[in-house]
Amino acid sequence: MLVGRKLTFFMLSTTGAPCRRLTVSRGFLVFLLFVLVAGTGTAGWVVYDYLRLRQTVFDNGRLERELSARMEEVRTQRLQIHNFATRINELKSMLADLNDFEKKIRIIANIEKSPDHKGLFGVGGSLPEDLDTQVPLEQAHNGLIREMHEQAEQLQLAAVRQEDGFSSLFEFLEEQRNVLACTPAIRPTEGWVTSRFGYRESPFTGLREFHKGLDIANRLGTSVRAPADGVVAYSARKGLLGNMLIIDHGHGFVTRFGHILKPLKKRGETVKRGEVIAEMGNTGRSTGPHLHYEVLLNGVPVNPEKYILN
Repeated sequence: MLVGRKLTFFMLSTTGAPCRRLTVSRGFLVFLLFVLVAGTGTAGWVVYDYLRLRQTVFDNGRLERELSARMEEVRTQRLQIHNFATRINELKSMLADLNDFEKKIRIIANIEKSPDHKGLFGVGGSLPEDLDTQVPLEQAHNGLIREMHEQAEQLQLAAVRQEDGFSSLFEFLEEQRNVLACTPAIRPTEGWVTSRFGYRESPFTGLREFHKGLDIANRLGTSVRAPADGVVAYSARKGLLGNMLIIDHGHGFVTRFGHILKPLKKRGETVKRGEVIAEMGNTGRSTGPHLHYEVLLNGVPVNPEKYILN
């Protein structure tokens, strides 16, 4: 019940006692309502602030884990950069060693490089300075990366130059190997030299004549071998030399084998150095079983003994 500025409340008793009256001022009720509203708001703000703080703590923990993972990744990357720099230095040293090895081979084989050769690492071929793998990456990270990139490009160009150098060297040596394989170099048969290359007295006329080959005597049927790789160009009878076999070795070399008993190779067949190609005989105009062996260079007879190395 509202009376003036005061509120009167009647409180009933459950025991049958008379009603009690409670009078409260209006200002007190307003204050009480304010306290209630303020307390509710404060409690809500405290709960909100607690939840926000809890989320912040959770986010901080997640960020710390992410930061730790990133720092570990950075350390791993820096270690890899150091390893790459070390590897670049090692590759550079290996390329320099290969270049020195090529130079030694060229000196031994007396092979000169082309006049326009610029060297392994450009003009002069000087080796770039090694990368400093001990530099603190926290201070010189970008500088080391830039030097690694520059030297990687230099290594690529140097590798191409080295490959070209070895390719030209291989081609030259391969050509020399082919020349050596086709150069008469072994004794074509076993026996005794009965007549050498040059002027001699003919056993048939007694007159002075030029003997174009080397006569080697032995038993009938003694094996005759190819002195070098080549292709059989002739395998038949030929005048006073009787049964003859001719091998074209290429590079201007030709060998002829006269007075043989029988050829064991036909025209067009390829032969290898040391392969049996015929049997010693006594065909044609001959004084006994022997092999007449000739070496021709660009069509000119040369002394066969100069081409016997065994």
